[in-house]
Amino acid sequence: MQQSEQETIARRISREELVRELRRFLRDDAVLYAAEDTRPYECDGLSAYRRVPWLVVLPETTAQVQRIARLCFENNVPLVARGAGTGLSGGALPLENGILLNLARLSGVLEIDPLNRTARVEPGVRNLAISEAAAPQGLYYAPDPSSQIACTIGGNVAENSGGVHCLKYGLTVHNILQLKVVTIEGELLTIGSSALDSPGFDLLALMTGSEGMLGIIVEITVKLLPQPERAQVVMAAFGDVTSAGAAVAEIIGAGIIPAGLEMMDNLAIRAAEDFVHAGYPVDVAAILLCELDGTNDEVSEQILLVRDLLLQAGATEVRTARDEQERLRFWQGRKAAFPAVGRIAPDYYCMDGTIPRGRLAEVLNRIAEMSREYELPVANVFHAGDGNLHPLILYDANTPGELERTEELGGKILELCVEVGGTITGEHGVGVEKINQMCVQFNEQELQQFHALKSAFDARGLLNPGKAIPTLARCAEFGAMHVHHGKLPHPELERF
Repeated sequence: MQQSEQETIARRISREELVRELRRFLRDDAVLYAAEDTRPYECDGLSAYRRVPWLVVLPETTAQVQRIARLCFENNVPLVARGAGTGLSGGALPLENGILLNLARLSGVLEIDPLNRTARVEPGVRNLAISEAAAPQGLYYAPDPSSQIACTIGGNVAENSGGVHCLKYGLTVHNILQLKVVTIEGELLTIGSSALDSPGFDLLALMTGSEGMLGIIVEITVKLLPQPERAQVVMAAFGDVTSAGAAVAEIIGAGIIPAGLEMMDNLAIRAAEDFVHAGYPVDVAAILLCELDGTNDEVSEQILLVRDLLLQAGATEVRTARDEQERLRFWQGRKAAFPAVGRIAPDYYCMDGTIPRGRLAEVLNRIAEMSREYELPVANVFHAGDGNLHPLILYDANTPGELERTEELGGKILELCVEVGGTITGEHGVGVEKINQMCVQFNEQELQQFHALKSAFDARGLLNPGKAIPTLARCAEFGAMHVHHGKLPHPELERF
């Protein structure tokens, strides 16, 4: 490194100087620094961790994003990109000494191409708005996170979000073709292609799920699908979670790939039913929601097969949605499960791990044992078809020590996922929430490779520092505490 570059890195700009520089090309209301203006950005959906940002900026164009990134690079200022703030891992947690880049104003649907079945959109476009824009062409965007009415496509790409229909149609990474990304130096890159494949390394997959650590996404080309001729949901009730888990395996084993296959346990069922009145039975251990879509003939045949499989697996009740309204109501209950659980406890902590489908019943039983051990209720809501669990730990942050106990239980659940052959995240990302468990899932060489990839895009570590990838020193500390059953380290950001 040359001496002049060392001097640049050592120099720090004051907030007042930075505000003046930003206001040379941004409107006054696009640069926020007063406490009452920045506090609304102190956390994302993982509200257990809060940090008031040093400065918030709201660009309206890609050119402005490039200038902001270049300004941060030249003055050694950390930069955290944020979408709608619906993330659940603390990935958009701001820094006390850096800029929070809010991309909400880049919210244009730039093009709908019905012939190629694609849409070009800016990162601030809401997930559901893509399908709404494509609907007149008989098309829709398949990934549908529960927060799709609010979450943005840029955040979906950064976290590789899924949704209730990810079993058949895949995660975000399977439904995008091209990204435009701004590097920390302010360079605009095009990654991927509007064609089905592109030459060179698969940087599109690398960027998807990178949690804002490699670049700032400013445009996305997504795939659109034809709306199916028919979609129908079967709801099945079970007297125990083991039978429900076995039913999932039976359906997939029969060669049927449902559009969605979701499971909820009794606590989640009762919360959702009280909130939405979806028509769920509230005196059962678990329910499965299985949606089949396609042509009329295809769906009619598969509905009968699925009903038989569910009954053979021990379902006490099997109900097919009578019309589109009831189908939507069944899904409304599932998609409202998170806010519904929020009504029955002061706080809840949403976990996100994946496991092999065949270990579903075992893992649910072990989570129930942990729940009793820690004296913390757990409501389970998850994408049963692909083994993506979302245990919701209910707690009260006002009770001393309860948040720490909740964090410890959450960590144990994630480590259980790894133990049975799964991973610590399916779609919510690592952020700050799961950074300790990265030390459990990956070894030293793998973590060094992650750091090398980060350095290739962001050598100074200015983009979203302290997230997703733990330092080896942190893992050593966590490992020592883990072996001796010490208190888990609080997942704060590494000091910049």
